[in-house]
Amino acid sequence: MNVRNERRGISGVQYHLYKERNVMQSMVALYTRVCGLLDRLRNPLLLAIRLYWGWQFMQDGWGKLTHLDKVTEFFTSLNLPSPHTTALLCASVEFFGGIFFTFGILARLTSLVLFVNMTMAYLSVPDDRINFSHILSKPEDFYGASPYTYWFAALLILILGPGFFAVDTLVKRRAAGNSKG
Repeated sequence: MNVRNERRGISGVQYHLYKERNVMQSMVALYTRVCGLLDRLRNPLLLAIRLYWGWQFMQDGWGKLTHLDKVTEFFTSLNLPSPHTTALLCASVEFFGGIFFTFGILARLTSLVLFVNMTMAYLSVPDDRINFSHILSKPEDFYGASPYTYWFAALLILILGPGFFAVDTLVKRRAAGNSKG
C-alpha cells in the first residue's frame, strides 16, 4: 500500500476492491454504450430483411403466377387438395404478401400468413417434411431446406414487427397525432 492510501485510511484490500468496482463500472458503462449503438441498427436491419425477403417472396409468387400450370402439376404430384386452387392461392400469398411485407403494410398479419405458407411448404414436400422434423435433432437439415430462409424472415418480422421504416409505423404515428388533436 502506498503512503497516499495510508493517509486516507484505506487498507490495501479496500483499495483493490475500490479499483475492481471502478473497472466493473467502466465495463458496464462501455457495454451499455455498445448496446445502445447496436439498438440503433435494429430498424435498418428490419428494413433490410423486409426489402430483401419481400422481393424474394414477390419474385417467387410472380414465378408461380406466370407458370401456374407447372405449379399445379407439382402440387398434383404432392397429392395436395384442389391443386390448381392451392397453387393460385400460394402464388397470390407470396406475390401480394411479398409486396405488403416489403412496404411494411399490415406487417405482422402479412408475416403470419407468409409464415404459415412457408410452414405448409415444409410440411407438404416429403423431403422438407423430414427436414422440418429435424428442427432439434439435426438442425442443419432444417435450416438447409429451401423454405427455411423465407420461414425465418417471416418469423422475425412477425415477432419483432416491421420497424420504424414501414407503412404500419406511419399509419400508427398519424393515428396517434389525430387522436391528440
